[in-house]
Amino acid sequence: MTDRDDFYEDDIDDVKTVEYIRNTLPQELKEKYTDDILYYIIDVINDFFTSSGVLDQEPDEDGYIEIDNDELVEYIIEEAKNDNVGDFPADEIILIVNAEGEYVDLSGE
Repeated sequence: MTDRDDFYEDDIDDVKTVEYIRNTLPQELKEKYTDDILYYIIDVINDFFTSSGVLDQEPDEDGYIEIDNDELVEYIIEEAKNDNVGDFPADEIILIVNAEGEYVDLSGE
C-alpha cells in the first residue's frame, strides 16, 4: 500500500468518524459544530495522542491505555482558541470526545 492509499483510507475514516459523531450529538450541537469543526477536533485529538506520550504507555491487562479525558478536552479547547477556531465549552467538547472514542472502539482501530 502506498502513502497515497494510506491518506485516502484516513480520509474515508475521518468522514465516517464525523458522520458517527454528528449522529450522536444533540440537535442544537449538530447546528453549532460544522463538519469542518469536527474534522478540526479529530485532528487535534490525534495531535494530542501523538504529542502527549499517551500512546507510549503500557496497555493494561485488557489492552487499554489510560486516557485523561479532562486533559484531552482542555487541550482541544486551548488549541481551538489558539487557532481562532472557536471558544467551546468543556461540556460540549466531551460529547464529541466520547463519540469519537466510541467510534474508534466500534471500528476496531
